[in-house]
Amino acid sequence: MKERTIYALGFFDGVHLGHQALLRACRELAETHGCRAGAVTFATHPDGLVSGKAPALLTTNEDKKRLLYAYGMDTVVELPFDKTLMTTHWSAFLSQLTEAGGAGFVCGDDFRFGAGGSGTAKKLAAFCEKREMPFAIVPEQILDGGRISSTRIRESLEQGDLEQVNRLLGHPMILTGTVLAGKQLGRTIGVPTANLLLPAELITPRFGVYASKVWADGKDYLAVTNIGTRPTVDGEGVTVEAHLLDFDGDLYGKTITIAFCDFLRPEEKFENLDQLKAQIATDVAKTHKILKK
Repeated sequence: MKERTIYALGFFDGVHLGHQALLRACRELAETHGCRAGAVTFATHPDGLVSGKAPALLTTNEDKKRLLYAYGMDTVVELPFDKTLMTTHWSAFLSQLTEAGGAGFVCGDDFRFGAGGSGTAKKLAAFCEKREMPFAIVPEQILDGGRISSTRIRESLEQGDLEQVNRLLGHPMILTGTVLAGKQLGRTIGVPTANLLLPAELITPRFGVYASKVWADGKDYLAVTNIGTRPTVDGEGVTVEAHLLDFDGDLYGKTITIAFCDFLRPEEKFENLDQLKAQIATDVAKTHKILKK
């Protein structure tokens, strides 16, 4: 027997405060009706197929799933957004989810779905009412006079306003990845780093140094993380390098999660490694001050 599930519908990039309102409504509806709470999302952004140009994303699929579970979902269904799904009638889409155990639905008041975006929140409500299924339509969420949206967050991130980004997200921006072997130049100045590649589908944050937290080997550490091209050591390509404070060990090949908590300074080129080392010491002190609160 399929487990009955109330599904929140959306792409959920970033799992920001607006999305969290949907997830809370989904959780409450599920508990009221004795169901599981679940989220239905897509493996790729619909705009990539609909318009041929998908926006750069705030989170990888895996980080999005982690956040959806963290905000109370019992299950996450990730659908491939292909031509078949793109041309599926909106009512057929809901019927398919119902046949798979969907017992009710939650969406935002501006949610569009189905072939040509013909499905609306109003139609979803009518679909559920006809079948006596529970549903919730969540109004847009406002912060500082503006609608909370992934687009607004991307704009703030490109401007380097991490404080605004994290306020709109309701949590620090995160990145999870596998630690790669770098040139190990950091070790030569006593500042070893864990290096991640910035996934191609993600938006590139402002180059610079961030006060951050890192989850590695089941523990969390304060860290100073650089996003950029490492101009002092003639780096190539965009990298993410986290210097974990009070950590001694080898993380190569392991998965870590970096939470970007505060922007410290823009990336810059130093005359020599001694100047770089001195600046990192200042960055470490600032990170301790900011994140030990």
